[in-house]
Amino acid sequence: MKFNFDNERPIYIQLVEQLRIGILTSEFGIGEKIPSVRDLAMLAKVNPNTMQKALAELEEEKLIYTERTNGKFVTKDVKLINNIRDNLAKEKAYEFFSNMKKIGMDENKTIDYLRELIK
Repeated sequence: MKFNFDNERPIYIQLVEQLRIGILTSEFGIGEKIPSVRDLAMLAKVNPNTMQKALAELEEEKLIYTERTNGKFVTKDVKLINNIRDNLAKEKAYEFFSNMKKIGMDENKTIDYLRELIK
């Protein structure tokens, strides 16, 4: 997994988002063991405490879980993954349509642009 950060938002939030996308796109497969906190931190070039904070948030969302001595794993709950993916897609679509509206595009014109793009 390759991490990219901007300076506009806290790193741990960006880590959560990027790791979440990794799970939703099966970069980390269902039920798969994820690399250790230390290995992920080295890969992302961040402090292990920052990575631990990001993983704790994903654990609260139930996207990952910890097996006491075996490490952290991606959830096996496909329905949860699909629900989170659907909610994220709706959020991104809403954000896109809101931005288009800000530049003076109505919904129909925006949809026409999208249709042109997928041809």
